[in-house]
Amino acid sequence: MALLPLPALFIIAFSIALLVNYPNQNEQKKRLAAHASNGFFVSIMIFAAGIFSGILTGTKMIDAMAISVVALIPHDHASFLPAVVGITSMPLSFVFTPDAYYFGVLPILKQAAIHYNMNPVEMGRAAVLGQMTVGFPLSPLTASTFVLICLSEVELSDHQKFAFKWAFSTTLIMVLIALITGAIHI
Repeated sequence: MALLPLPALFIIAFSIALLVNYPNQNEQKKRLAAHASNGFFVSIMIFAAGIFSGILTGTKMIDAMAISVVALIPHDHASFLPAVVGITSMPLSFVFTPDAYYFGVLPILKQAAIHYNMNPVEMGRAAVLGQMTVGFPLSPLTASTFVLICLSEVELSDHQKFAFKWAFSTTLIMVLIALITGAIHI
């Protein structure tokens, strides 16, 4: 319904939840203090990722990178583009924020699909296979990753080393299933 912007709704809901679950002011302070470091770190990461994404988008560097990737694909192999996007979407979550990938890279790949007379919707389907699924919790550009590692007391590098093989294998399986079911084509 979009009655209010999401940040305002979050603040209102958080305030109500805090009052309902912790009616005592001292309990509220303890809860806030217990989670303040995580919230502060995540806030800084969100701002940093936004600045990074804005710089890459504003300077057209994302467009140039996407065009360079598309230029690497020979015209005869263009039909493999959805599969290539599906396979590379997970590792690219280390390089691009979701906003940068979906608003910067994917539109260029969509235009390439149109140029090669392919369904551009398949590019979106292929991109989702790794970027917003298994790649999201490994990305150093995603704030929730830092909440995860802080709460589990694990270093980011250790988390990525352990989970990458599983995440990439899962992406490959999802691409294979997408090809078998016809969600994307070669």
